[in-house]
Amino acid sequence: MGLFSFLRGKGKNLGAAEASEAPPAEALKKEVEDLGLDAKGVEIAVEGDKVTLSGKAADQETKEKMIVAVGNVQGVATVEDQTGGDDPILHTVEEGDTLWAVAEKALGSGSRYMEIFEANRPMLSDPDKIYPGQVLRIPAA
Repeated sequence: MGLFSFLRGKGKNLGAAEASEAPPAEALKKEVEDLGLDAKGVEIAVEGDKVTLSGKAADQETKEKMIVAVGNVQGVATVEDQTGGDDPILHTVEEGDTLWAVAEKALGSGSRYMEIFEANRPMLSDPDKIYPGQVLRIPAA
């Protein structure tokens, strides 16, 4: 169980009127479904700018991708994971970062950048399209 921080004003806009609050749970559930992630067994709850995931995810990878998917939505400042399992390793993209640079920092070799890209699919569609404030999932070593 963990609490993960995101930049509330960054990320995908799901049409929320106010960036100070997370979109409704239904909009986040639809986002997760639209990304093709198996959300069966996981409940999504929203309170202000905090999203809580509870229940049991299909597997560790799906859980981690759901945390990143809902966290990288405008209006979300924190995601609380109550689904069990291990906490993911996350990296917040900084100004000037590339996936190569993130891979050097997180995995010890820039040439492993495609591992990070694949670990963040389907949220990432192009390895060159990351932005400052975006939170990425780092695959386990």
